[in-house]
Amino acid sequence: MESEARSRTWLAPAKINLALHVTGRRADGYHLIDSLAVFSRFGDRLQIELAERDEFSVSGPFAAGVPLDGDNLVVKAREALRREAGAQRTPPVAVRLEKNLPIASGVGGGSGDAAAALNGLSRLWGLDIEEAGLARIGLTLGADLPMCLKAKPLIARGIGDELSPLAGFPALALVLVNPGVAVSTPDVFKALSRRDNEALPPLPSRLDFHTIRNWLDTTRNDLEPAARAIQPAVGEALAALKKADAAFARMSGSGATCFGLFETGNVAKRAAIDIRGRHPDWFVAATRSMEAD
Repeated sequence: MESEARSRTWLAPAKINLALHVTGRRADGYHLIDSLAVFSRFGDRLQIELAERDEFSVSGPFAAGVPLDGDNLVVKAREALRREAGAQRTPPVAVRLEKNLPIASGVGGGSGDAAAALNGLSRLWGLDIEEAGLARIGLTLGADLPMCLKAKPLIARGIGDELSPLAGFPALALVLVNPGVAVSTPDVFKALSRRDNEALPPLPSRLDFHTIRNWLDTTRNDLEPAARAIQPAVGEALAALKKADAAFARMSGSGATCFGLFETGNVAKRAAIDIRGRHPDWFVAATRSMEAD
């Protein structure tokens, strides 16, 4: 996300779960996870500016179906921050969301939009809320919010709120593919055959494309079998990535978006063109993940 205080356009990057193990379930129904997540340079964008009255609008290729009222996480984030800081310090704003990511697609789109809103509004309003404070507010909106606020390579544990940033994690060339179907996260979790899987293995001491790719072979996305059973198009997206010579392919989150890893950005771009040619009605994007600080 952009760091200049005067900046009014904020990136809400796609969150890609390179690996996601479901390790348990709390008494309140929340699932425990162990996940390696990265964030892409491609995503939604929020333009935020002071206005005479609060406004919220949506444009972009996936604007259809995005709620414009209080059900939208961006609006919820604005109001949660306003409650925290007080109405005197949080004057009206116009927020324009450019929706470039498919809805309900396993890449944290709504959570990322809300995280960008929290970051952007706290800067625009000049609030002195620290990162931990924003994460606390974010967690009331969804378990993905704290990691989307970080938007850097990390391991997420607990319900997604226990975060360990990964120093030295490199940028990765990625192709994101969504076959044009939405998958319900609650339905996927409900369909899990087991919820007490082992945690992620330790990461290799040396982090580069090849060691990460080999490490991923020893991990899983525990949500993928359930999502594929609910929506077979997930399997078609994975097959398309493998046909385009992805070095590694897997579903992200609860689906249906899948990712492929490629050794270079140019190879990823060529693969995206190939997949788009075969499946012109799919969402396909070549991008890079953000590297660690």
